[in-house]
Amino acid sequence: EVQLVESGGGLVQAGGSLRLSCATSGLVFDDYGIGWFRQAPGEEREGISCFSGRDGRSYYADSVKGRFTISTDNVKNTVYLIMSSLKPEDTAVYYCAAAVRECRHYYYEYDYWGQGTQVTVSS
Repeated sequence: EVQLVESGGGLVQAGGSLRLSCATSGLVFDDYGIGWFRQAPGEEREGISCFSGRDGRSYYADSVKGRFTISTDNVKNTVYLIMSSLKPEDTAVYYCAAAVRECRHYYYEYDYWGQGTQVTVSS
Protein backbone atom coordinates (compact mmCIF):
# COMPACT_ATOMS: atom_id res chain seq x y z
CA GLU A 1 0.00 0.00 0.00
CA VAL A 2 1.38 3.39 -1.01
CA GLN A 3 1.33 6.03 1.72
CA LEU A 4 2.51 9.63 1.75
CA VAL A 5 2.80 11.69 4.94
CA GLU A 6 3.68 15.37 4.87
CA SER A 7 5.22 17.31 7.73
CA GLY A 8 7.11 20.52 8.36
CA GLY A 9 4.45 23.14 7.82
CA GLY A 10 3.95 26.05 10.16
CA LEU A 11 3.89 29.80 10.58
CA VAL A 12 6.79 31.82 9.19
CA GLN A 13 7.42 35.48 8.48
CA ALA A 14 7.76 36.78 4.95
CA GLY A 15 11.29 36.25 3.70
CA GLY A 16 11.75 33.19 5.87
CA SER A 17 12.29 29.54 5.02
CA LEU A 18 10.67 26.18 5.69
CA ARG A 19 11.43 22.61 4.74
CA LEU A 20 8.52 20.32 4.05
CA SER A 21 8.95 16.56 4.16
CA CYS A 22 6.98 13.86 2.37
CA ALA A 23 7.68 10.47 3.88
CA THR A 24 6.72 7.71 1.47
CA SER A 25 6.17 4.00 1.84
CA GLY A 26 5.09 1.27 -0.54
CA LEU A 27 6.71 2.79 -3.62
CA VAL A 28 10.05 2.92 -5.39
CA PHE A 29 11.16 6.40 -6.46
CA ASP A 30 12.38 5.12 -9.84
CA ASP A 31 8.83 4.17 -10.75
CA TYR A 32 7.06 7.40 -9.80
CA GLY A 33 6.87 11.12 -10.21
CA ILE A 34 6.58 12.77 -6.80
CA GLY A 35 4.91 16.14 -6.92
CA TRP A 36 4.21 18.97 -4.52
CA PHE A 37 0.94 20.86 -4.77
CA ARG A 38 -0.67 23.62 -2.80
CA GLN A 39 -4.17 24.89 -2.34
CA ALA A 40 -5.19 28.19 -0.82
CA PRO A 41 -8.78 28.82 0.34
CA GLY A 42 -11.06 29.40 -2.62
CA GLU A 43 -8.31 28.56 -5.09
CA GLU A 44 -7.64 25.59 -7.32
CA ARG A 45 -4.95 23.10 -6.41
CA GLU A 46 -1.68 24.27 -7.95
CA GLY A 47 1.20 22.06 -8.97
CA ILE A 48 4.44 23.70 -7.87
CA SER A 49 7.18 21.10 -8.20
CA CYS A 50 7.82 17.53 -9.21
CA PHE A 51 10.68 15.08 -9.09
CA SER A 52 10.80 12.43 -11.77
CA GLY A 53 12.27 9.24 -10.37
CA ARG A 54 12.66 7.79 -13.85
CA ASP A 55 15.17 10.37 -15.11
CA GLY A 56 16.03 12.43 -12.03
CA ARG A 57 14.66 15.67 -13.44
CA SER A 58 12.98 18.30 -11.33
CA TYR A 59 10.27 20.68 -12.44
CA TYR A 60 9.03 23.94 -10.95
CA ALA A 61 6.12 26.27 -11.50
CA ASP A 62 7.07 29.83 -12.41
CA SER A 63 5.55 31.04 -9.15
CA VAL A 64 8.20 29.22 -7.10
CA LYS A 65 11.14 28.89 -9.47
CA GLY A 66 14.33 30.14 -7.89
CA ARG A 67 12.83 30.06 -4.39
CA PHE A 68 11.81 26.42 -3.86
CA THR A 69 13.92 23.31 -4.31
CA ILE A 70 12.77 19.70 -4.42
CA SER A 71 15.13 17.01 -3.22
CA THR A 72 15.03 13.35 -2.27
CA ASP A 73 16.60 11.05 0.28
CA ASN A 74 16.45 7.57 -1.17
CA VAL A 75 17.56 5.98 2.10
CA LYS A 76 14.72 7.57 4.04
CA ASN A 77 12.27 7.32 1.12
CA THR A 78 11.50 10.99 1.69
CA VAL A 79 10.98 13.90 -0.66
CA TYR A 80 11.64 17.41 0.57
CA LEU A 81 10.43 20.80 -0.54
CA ILE A 82 12.86 23.46 0.62
CA MET A 83 11.14 26.82 0.53
CA SER A 84 12.95 30.13 0.87
CA SER A 85 12.12 33.80 0.38
CA LEU A 86 8.57 32.97 1.38
CA LYS A 87 5.80 35.41 0.55
CA PRO A 88 2.32 35.81 2.05
CA GLU A 89 0.89 34.50 -1.23
CA ASP A 90 2.64 31.18 -0.55
CA THR A 91 0.16 30.59 2.26
CA ALA A 92 -1.72 27.37 1.52
CA VAL A 93 -2.12 23.72 2.42
CA TYR A 94 0.76 21.85 0.82
CA TYR A 95 0.34 18.30 -0.44
CA CYS A 96 2.67 15.73 -1.88
CA ALA A 97 1.42 13.24 -4.43
CA ALA A 98 2.73 10.32 -6.44
CA ALA A 99 2.02 9.51 -10.07
CA VAL A 100 2.94 6.18 -11.60
CA ARG A 101 5.96 6.35 -13.94
CA GLU A 102 6.46 10.10 -14.29
CA CYS A 103 5.51 13.63 -13.34
CA ARG A 104 2.08 14.66 -14.58
CA HIS A 105 0.74 18.06 -15.44
CA TYR A 106 -2.65 17.98 -13.69
CA TYR A 107 -3.42 17.15 -10.10
CA TYR A 108 -6.08 14.62 -11.08
CA GLU A 109 -3.45 12.57 -12.88
CA TYR A 110 -1.77 11.71 -9.58
CA ASP A 111 -2.60 8.40 -8.00
CA TYR A 112 -1.71 8.84 -4.33
CA TRP A 113 -1.94 11.80 -1.97
CA GLY A 114 -0.85 12.80 1.47
CA GLN A 115 -3.09 14.54 3.97
CA GLY A 116 -1.48 17.97 3.57
CA THR A 117 0.37 20.37 5.83
CA GLN A 118 -0.50 24.02 6.43
CA VAL A 119 2.00 26.74 5.58
CA THR A 120 1.18 30.27 6.70
CA VAL A 121 3.40 33.21 5.76
CA SER A 122 2.79 36.42 7.69
CA SER A 123 3.61 39.83 6.26
